[in-house]
Amino acid sequence: MISYIGVYGASGFGKEVMPLVRQQYAALEKQQFVFIDDGQAGNTLSGYPVLSYIDFLANTNTEKGVVIAIANSQVREKLTAQLATDQIPQLHIHAHNALIAEEAEIAEGSLFCAFSCVTSNAKIGKGFHANIYSYVAHDCVIGDYVTFAPSVKCNGNVHIEDHAYIGTGAIIKQGTPERPIVIGRGAVVGMGAVVTKSVPAGVTVIGNPAKPLGRNING
Repeated sequence: MISYIGVYGASGFGKEVMPLVRQQYAALEKQQFVFIDDGQAGNTLSGYPVLSYIDFLANTNTEKGVVIAIANSQVREKLTAQLATDQIPQLHIHAHNALIAEEAEIAEGSLFCAFSCVTSNAKIGKGFHANIYSYVAHDCVIGDYVTFAPSVKCNGNVHIEDHAYIGTGAIIKQGTPERPIVIGRGAVVGMGAVVTKSVPAGVTVIGNPAKPLGRNING
């Protein structure tokens, strides 16, 4: 049974995530929770100590768990590998009012903030972050280390590849089983963008309808 939990990332997002972790592990005492951040070690944040990763590992409690609350997907991937090497489990965290369909397949390290939603037959990879009011609709396939900022609307039959970032308030049009909308690996969908067609890997799109950054969005 997990009895000592670190939230990796002593930032604004980390502060938002800690109450979700406390809520999910309500039987634990406050002193059983810490932040992990090598750059801020020795400080306190919201009344919790901030430890270096080495100090977290050195704690004598053997039943540790970690939640990664860092937006950068590349960092999430590196930390996931380090935790696996050190045999520290990543915890699956979801707010009490998050709605996750029973049929959804979700890999390790996922984080579902308040009012987020995953509906039927969705498949979600490792290290997924769904910020407040975001949803993944039916038959979507989400890769590893994908990030949804607040209020992302990902409609049905959308495929989002590894390390893509979907900005606040973005809307992704529903695809079809034969022709899903595809957001390529490492692509960025800008804040408020309305995506009506697939986005190539590594490309940033903005606007309504969404077009690659740098082009005349009215052209």
